[in-house]
Amino acid sequence: MDEISIRPAKPEDAAAVNRALRQLSEDMGDEHRARDADISRFCFGPEPVFHALLAQAADGSTVGVAAYSPFFSTVYGSVGIYVSDLWVAEQARGKRLGLKLLAAVRAAGLEAWEASFLKLNVYHDNPKALAFYKRTGFTNTNDTQYLTLAGEAFEALGTVGTNGYQAG
Repeated sequence: MDEISIRPAKPEDAAAVNRALRQLSEDMGDEHRARDADISRFCFGPEPVFHALLAQAADGSTVGVAAYSPFFSTVYGSVGIYVSDLWVAEQARGKRLGLKLLAAVRAAGLEAWEASFLKLNVYHDNPKALAFYKRTGFTNTNDTQYLTLAGEAFEALGTVGTNGYQAG
């Protein structure tokens, strides 16, 4: 387990990425709706909406995953990287793999988009993760609050009209 390599995920890794993210969902008590086909489409399709890094042990098993996306911030005047998911297998914990995955996300974002910061969310009921992120140097941002529009409210927004906007 000491020899762990981190690399960008490839299309043939879609199932491995999804297995890892499913394990993260289970660890967090979340429902996991993503299918391998979703990972293929949204991570490796013609217009990817997220990127993934895989951490693999010497035997090829996946022991960590980071999923991330770029976004532009007018406040920072630069690109940031939103880390949507960070998972480390139980047997690889305590080896600084989470920190190494975040460092690899930083390096990938710096190279691809000249990113200058990372952003993520952590569940209120996950004190171990919060402690890890704070040790890493992440700080609470009390001037903003993470909000989600989903389900019926998301559908209702579609009834408002778009003043002629047409995707595509």
